[in-house]
Amino acid sequence: MTISIGIYVFDQVEVLDFAGPYEVFTTATRVAKTSQGENSRVFEVFTISRDGNPIKARAGLVVQPDYSFDDQPLIDVLLIPGGVVSAELARPKVIKWIQRTNAGTQLTASVCTGSMLLGKAGLLDGLSATTHWEDTAELQSMFTNVKVVTGVRWVDEDAIVTSAGISAGIDMSLHLVERLASRELAELTARQMEFDWTENH
Repeated sequence: MTISIGIYVFDQVEVLDFAGPYEVFTTATRVAKTSQGENSRVFEVFTISRDGNPIKARAGLVVQPDYSFDDQPLIDVLLIPGGVVSAELARPKVIKWIQRTNAGTQLTASVCTGSMLLGKAGLLDGLSATTHWEDTAELQSMFTNVKVVTGVRWVDEDAIVTSAGISAGIDMSLHLVERLASRELAELTARQMEFDWTENH
């Protein structure tokens, strides 16, 4: 069974926040095809923006999303990256889309300040969560019923998984490969990427 990974992208998104997980899941699929046969397709990964138009990530990288809110496929795993999220927090359409999409996912994950969008959508209520070390105090002050955890690469609350900043999203995504597929595939993916997978334990 193929698991669909939908990654939200927006103006001022942090490049590695979305590109790191994108690389992990697409590499995992490539590695699976090599080790398990050409017909093996573990993950289908795509990007989504509000209207499907190009977005400009931090530092000016222009990204053409695959879909808009109106034409996206079904999403098994929703991933919300971070970056400068103030404009996204102020968009009711985005928050409602996260809520609506989350209702149909196996799990929803965030990288860095993407956790603030999950918090705004009410998805972190009563849970533990993390974000970039620079933003943990703000996350806690914005969402007082969330237990903000510091000093970890990710926090897994089953249906909601949050990661610390930027490169921690790669560590979290490898963890999700292990959860959704297998430990072996996660290790082979990290090796293929020549990435030193940092775990929480």
